[in-house]
Amino acid sequence: MRRSVGLWGRRRSRCAFVVAISALLVSVAPGAAGDVAEKTGLEAAVASRADLLWDAARKVWDWAEPGYQETKSSALLASIVEEEGFSVERGVAGIPTSFVASYGSGGPIIAILAEFDALPGLSQEAVPTRSPREGPDWGHACGHHLFGAGSVGAALAVADGIRSGAIRGTVRLFGTPAEEGGGAKAFMARAGLFDDVDAVLHWHPGDVNSAGDPTNLARVAAKFRYRGRSAHAAASPEAGRSALDAVAILNYGAELLREHTPDRTRIHHVITAGGDAPNVVPAFAEAYYYVRHPDIDIARSIYDRLVLVAEGAAHATETELEIEFLGGIHNLLPNDTLSEISHSNFKALIDMKYTDEERGWAR
Repeated sequence: MRRSVGLWGRRRSRCAFVVAISALLVSVAPGAAGDVAEKTGLEAAVASRADLLWDAARKVWDWAEPGYQETKSSALLASIVEEEGFSVERGVAGIPTSFVASYGSGGPIIAILAEFDALPGLSQEAVPTRSPREGPDWGHACGHHLFGAGSVGAALAVADGIRSGAIRGTVRLFGTPAEEGGGAKAFMARAGLFDDVDAVLHWHPGDVNSAGDPTNLARVAAKFRYRGRSAHAAASPEAGRSALDAVAILNYGAELLREHTPDRTRIHHVITAGGDAPNVVPAFAEAYYYVRHPDIDIARSIYDRLVLVAEGAAHATETELEIEFLGGIHNLLPNDTLSEISHSNFKALIDMKYTDEERGWAR
């Protein structure tokens, strides 16, 4: 099988991100040498587990489990660190597929996030061309199979440093389910699991190697449900009150709203219910919406305007509106100091060189 660097990477380069995270931990841990030799030791610790981490990533890819249902993926990652001496608490914050794994004692307490959930409609073989797999239609479009395994590798490497005495403090690996719309981290934070943590680190697979302080889009999510009155669409359409018409007006209003929103606004939706037969006026319809913007306050204000559109659609169609607010995710708040350290370590450790064959394949 020919491997895509963006999807799986070359054998030598596949540890690049976990090395960078490990090096960052050395830099922020008091008592650590913090020099290239120490970081090279961490690189060796990751490289020595390359087969283990690669196998874990492939399994999580193959399982491709939905958010809050990542039973096998969560169990695998937790068991790997547990077998290397981490204490593991499973099912934290009342979430069955979450876990917190800890190694070391005292401060500083540095957390690493691990994600492992998949997305619907994106089933895919591990090849760089479109090739859906048989079975459930879920897949790792965002590379969370690498995310979870890479974070495990970083945590294990830092634990080696703690074990040898080169690093003092505690490393914690947070297994965070349902990143793709579920927002499990918010529930874990609400449960106080991050209260004593000094810094939280994460990474994400992508098509370029970099380290810095990028932010992301805040998100607000809601479902809009309309209830009307069914009727035969041919015999007595005047008796019906179409819930689907209300969704159609909502969607059209959202399209008009886009022109009057700030740059970088994103409004996404799907119709999750809209009737079963074309000759029956639908009595129930539902639309599922995301509103995104780099600033959570702006995302909230746009959502408030979308609610006005939804209410107008209900008035126009004489239907009843129910709104299920599904929560929001704050935009990432960059830490400039940690970003500078991570970028410096990344440049010192990563010297990517591509073969002529790889360059030709990329072109």
